[in-house]
Amino acid sequence: MVASNVKNTPCRNGRRESLWISRSAGACLALGLALALGGCLSSGESERAAQPQVVASAAAPSDIGVNMLIGNWGIASFHTEKDRKRTEAQAKAACSQPYVIRKGAGDGVMMHAADDPKLYELRLKAGPGGRTFLGFEAPPGDLQDREILSASDSMLVMRFVDPDAHRRYGTFIYVRCR
Repeated sequence: MVASNVKNTPCRNGRRESLWISRSAGACLALGLALALGGCLSSGESERAAQPQVVASAAAPSDIGVNMLIGNWGIASFHTEKDRKRTEAQAKAACSQPYVIRKGAGDGVMMHAADDPKLYELRLKAGPGGRTFLGFEAPPGDLQDREILSASDSMLVMRFVDPDAHRRYGTFIYVRCR
């Protein structure tokens, strides 16, 4: 492989180092990026379509109201049940920098979706068997939903429905900041 550009650049320690950039490396990088993005775009919908969706009434559950979610929360997460008590203490300590859940313009609350820094209005949804979900306008149990496992005035326990998001983030403990 023949280098098309050689540039000497100073390093932090004062030595000079050669930086080799080849045309083929740039082409390979561009091709790899295109293939990766194409794979993400093409497989996402088919995987999502293949996932079973929970079909039930999207009405808000009666035992959890939007006002129960609004407020300042300390958040932490765990992956194994044995870590739950320690995680609850970590969530309480996180009240020094609380996660704020506000009322949305409609009948939902403003929160983040998985892997997205933007706030969205999410709604409470009743699922089968008394299960409660929080998410976008979609049937309860949609892959982008969170399932609310338990809720009280002082603590919420939620997990993402999407198995990949749940594997990465674990089960969330929200402790109300007082």
